[in-house]
Parts: sequence; structure tokens; C-alpha cells
Amino acid sequence: MVETSWDWSKKLLFTLWVYRTSFRTSTGATPYSLVYGMEAMLPVKIEMGSLRVALEQQIPKANWAQARLDQLNLFDERRLRAADHVHAYQRKMTRFFKKRVKPRPLQIGDLVLKVIRGLIRDPRGKFRPNWSGPYFIRKLTPKGAAWLMDLDGN
Repeated sequence: MVETSWDWSKKLLFTLWVYRTSFRTSTGATPYSLVYGMEAMLPVKIEMGSLRVALEQQIPKANWAQARLDQLNLFDERRLRAADHVHAYQRKMTRFFKKRVKPRPLQIGDLVLKVIRGLIRDPRGKFRPNWSGPYFIRKLTPKGAAWLMDLDGN
């Protein structure tokens, strides 16, 4: 949408509108509907008089307020359905990716690498190593933990 490097700010509102009103597979709804409880309506539809706008204009204010309260009461149900949809989607994706994983049992004497984790500041930043080793597995516990020994015997 952007033609020059200077007009991106003019297109940002349109891009955000599309993002907020697009259907998400992971939630089964649009972000706009999860926030406001109804689907978004374009200003053009309001001016041209869609059926939804016509119906809302013919309803007395008291009835309209009651209908809106009923919609807001269904709001939590809609969000719960979206949360259930997210969990089902994540289970589906997990199953898909775990199909390719082949478990490999560790045995005493195997060579392994150890993951370096923690909040230790390293001056190399993102170029710091992620692994250390190699190590021998010296002992295995029934819970899956391993005692490691480096190549020097430490």
C-alpha cells in the first residue's frame, strides 16, 4: 500500500482496521468482535442504510438499551468460546509438530550438549553460544535427570 517512504502514516489507520477486522484462525473470531462484542461496520454501510442500522433506528431507546445489555451479557460467552478455540488450535498444532519428533532415550556414556540458560550478561550478546560441551552421561535418575561429566573427568 505504501508508495513512498513518507506516506506510511497515512496508510496506518487502514492497515490497523484490516488487522482488527480480519478473521483469525487461532481464535475463531476477529479481534474487534472480541473487544466490542459485535462485528465492525464500515461507515459506508451506516450512510447507505444497511438492514442492521435500519432495525436499530426503529427500535425505541429503552428496548435498544436492553438489547445492547443482552449482547454484552453474551460477551463473556463469546470470549470463552474464543479461548476454547485457541486451546483446540494449539493442541492441533502441537500434535502436527510432534508427529515428526522421534524420541531418543539417553543412556549412560552418551555424548550430549548442555543448554546454556540464565540471565548472565554476556558481552557477545546474541552471538553468545547456546550450548556447552560435549559431556558424557555419568548417571541417569528415574525422573529423567542426568549427571554429566566433561571429557577431562570433571
